[in-house]
Order: sequence, then C-alpha cells, then structure tokens
Amino acid sequence: MKYLLAFIAAATFIGCDYADKTPPGTPVIPKEAFDSTKFTTIEWIDSTKDYGKITEGQKLDVSFRFKNTGDKPLIIRTIRPGCGCTAAEPPKEPIAPGAEGAIKATFNSQGKEGHNNKAIYIEANTKGTQNHTVHFDVDVEKAASK
Repeated sequence: MKYLLAFIAAATFIGCDYADKTPPGTPVIPKEAFDSTKFTTIEWIDSTKDYGKITEGQKLDVSFRFKNTGDKPLIIRTIRPGCGCTAAEPPKEPIAPGAEGAIKATFNSQGKEGHNNKAIYIEANTKGTQNHTVHFDVDVEKAASK
C-alpha cells in the first residue's frame, strides 16, 4: 500500500509537469481573442473562389481576403482545413481596425482527380459568430500518361 501511494504521488507530479508545457511551434493566442469586450467585426472580401482546372499533382495556392470592419484588433484564433490535402496558415499578427488580411492555403491535388469543393474553417474574435467558413472549387484533371 505504501508503494502504491508513492507511485500515485510520483505519477501526479510527472503529469502536472507535462501538463504545463506547450508543444514547440504551437501559436500563442492572446487572451484578448477570448474576451467578448474585445470582439470586432469582419467582412469577407472573397469567401468563395473557383480556380477552374488544374493538372493532378499540382499544388494550388489559394487566398481569402478579409477586412476588419470593427474598432478592435481582429485575431484569428484557429484555422482548420476540411481535409488533409489542404494546408492553411493564419495571419501572424492581429489585423488592425480598417486593415485587410488574408487566409492563405495550399491544396495538394495528388490523387484528387475530379471536382473538388474544399472548405477551411476559421475561428476569430468576431461579434455574433466566431466561426467562419471559406470555400474553393477546383477541377483536377488526370495528368497525361508518359
């Protein structure tokens, strides 16, 4: 019994030590991003795009522009592409009131022949809803055989 209690105490201390550590490369989200008194408004300049046709295997860079139409800095908390074939990155800094920003992403068309409608889910410190979705369409044509 004495050993069991010692084991539990050791596991608790080790667990607490690891719980306080943030994995390297994890973005630090300012506390203002969660304070509803600091929420702002956003206007999507382009929230849907059609990129036409590309050849399978091509990587397509996509971008969705927006404007901070509020009076507080706009903070993009998270960006989550709808699938693993798309990688997205948020703006590195908050977007000042009146300024424009962009959500940039790259779509890997390898193995994605046919029509593709992809979504990117965004969470920001915006009034009303904090969840936003942007979409793009692209037709991927089979690469010519050699």
